Amino acid sequence: MIDWVLPEHNPTGAVYGTLIIGAVLATESAGRETLLETVGALALALALYWLAHAYADTLGQRLDRQTPLSAAGLLRALVRDWAIVRGAGMPILALLVASAAGASLATAVLAAVWASAALIVAFELLAGVRAGLRGTELMLQACAGAAMGLVIIALRVVMHS
Repeated sequence: MIDWVLPEHNPTGAVYGTLIIGAVLATESAGRETLLETVGALALALALYWLAHAYADTLGQRLDRQTPLSAAGLLRALVRDWAIVRGAGMPILALLVASAAGASLATAVLAAVWASAALIVAFELLAGVRAGLRGTELMLQACAGAAMGLVIIALRVVMHS
């Protein structure tokens, strides 16, 4: 499962997707929205971020190489950056599962925020295991992920206190 979320090619995109959707969820108020409106807003924000990332990469390369915009170039960037969407998938799935299990929208959003934070820790652990780390070194690496996850959770606390 983690290999689907964190692909071999462009794992950076999956990390971005997880962090971005976690941050968007952290700012979600769930006061008057419905689940459908929340998922729609998440999909729109995610699509905008995915497109913006691919466009910025493409524009930067074109500025360096002095080449014109092409649909094929932008499409290649979108395909390369599809990992951003994949990374956002697990927190969104957590939102949907919590809601299907009967949680209120506010609780489901909170579950998705925590899922984003937990996924970042899992990514750090996976990176550490792949690097051959053990014991204290592996735990320190997991703490780096926990720190990033706590930033997402802190954003939620700040936005809703």
